[in-house]
Amino acid sequence: MSRKLLEIENLTTSFQIGDEYYAAVDDVSLTVNRNEVLGIVGESGSGKSALAFSIMRLHNRAKIEGKIKLEGIDLAKASTSDLNKLRGDKLSMIFQDPLTALNPLMEIGAQINETLILHRPKMSKQERYDRVIELLDLVGITGPEYVYQQYPHELSGGMRQRVIIAIAIANKPQLLIADEPTTALDVTIQAQILDLIRELRDEMDAGIILITHDLGVVAEMADRVAVMYAGQIVEIADVHTLFENPLHPYTRSLLNSVPTEGQDRLHVIQGIVPGLQHLPRTGCRFAARIPWIDESVHEENPLLHEVTPGHFVRCTCHSYFYFPEKGKEEITHGDT
Repeated sequence: MSRKLLEIENLTTSFQIGDEYYAAVDDVSLTVNRNEVLGIVGESGSGKSALAFSIMRLHNRAKIEGKIKLEGIDLAKASTSDLNKLRGDKLSMIFQDPLTALNPLMEIGAQINETLILHRPKMSKQERYDRVIELLDLVGITGPEYVYQQYPHELSGGMRQRVIIAIAIANKPQLLIADEPTTALDVTIQAQILDLIRELRDEMDAGIILITHDLGVVAEMADRVAVMYAGQIVEIADVHTLFENPLHPYTRSLLNSVPTEGQDRLHVIQGIVPGLQHLPRTGCRFAARIPWIDESVHEENPLLHEVTPGHFVRCTCHSYFYFPEKGKEEITHGDT
């Protein structure tokens, strides 16, 4: 059996603003393998969640172009009926905000039950109950019989996140998308959630897309990492290569913004990610935030270049990049 689970080819997701469509995900190509965690990182507005919702086909009124193949099924062209059969079964998503993802008027047990009723109609009522209790126990919730009858507002943030995970894994999906799964959780609960996701990957041989802005989480969890900026993948590599030899100016800037021992001051990335209507559609999209780098070293139409096997970086500007506080002596001119 092929280890390749998800193949995304030239995916572009555009939203209408006024009379025009603007791409929030712009010509993205990715693969996810079984039993692999692919980390996707970038600032808010980089297109990470837009990519996740595109894979799940949860965008309203978005124009989706390209291919999203899950085991040969193109989700981009699938009918609503087919998508309803796949979502919650073959692919699932852990949403960023569990309080808004859960129905405040339904008991926890009933909400987990819903996905079993939809995808496992032959299960008896007792079998479903037993499965829900099993899931609550699996995600580390103590007293699952009691929690079964509770409502979302009666649970802590960490417990609600665990319930969302229980819903997502109820039918043992082959692809699991985790969108900022540890946001607003304390460090202890965050570690437990990450351990749980890792265990689920191994148990179900699932492919996992982990979307986060937390580089520490990526370093701990991911096998490969894709860095997104302004709707594009600007660098992709295995996790060790990315942290040991980051190349794209954006990747290097992100890593240089993380506090490290002995560091006197943090690097601050100039500017912000432009809004959809103001994104430059030609040239290097990060150029405006590194104005000390000469315009001539940027490609007119930046492409992903494979600099070493499995390590891709967009735009030739990476060979000429340096941090102004460190000076030009750190320029490598592409030597890796």
